[in-house]
Amino acid sequence: MPAQIASMARRSALVTAAVAVVMLAISIAGGAKGVLGAAFAVAVVAGFFGLTALAMVLGAKVSPQAMAGAGMSMYFIKVLILLILVAEFAHTTAFSGVLFGLTVVVLVLSYQAALVITWQRTKMLYVEPDGER
Repeated sequence: MPAQIASMARRSALVTAAVAVVMLAISIAGGAKGVLGAAFAVAVVAGFFGLTALAMVLGAKVSPQAMAGAGMSMYFIKVLILLILVAEFAHTTAFSGVLFGLTVVVLVLSYQAALVITWQRTKMLYVEPDGER
């Protein structure tokens, strides 16, 4: 099962990377500050999802319950920190806060949507067959 989860995360990361490239291309309309804001958002989101993947791997080594707990707690922490960052950088002058926030929201939604779609298409056994009846 961990191999299937890694495959789903990889596919979702590829979709998110493609969306990140599109968002960076769109941010060119905002000038240098727009590109800087979008690039910072891509770095923040990539870092957060990397930390989530690390927490899931470490939790999977302990037990399925630890992996689920790590995933849920990392998601909650990640959303809180992203909300704080979007609120703090909304009116910054160093880069475009609007493009930063828009890029963060689009990347998070694209990653979650790709993960859900991949999860629905994956045939995963929830009972391990032992071969005896």
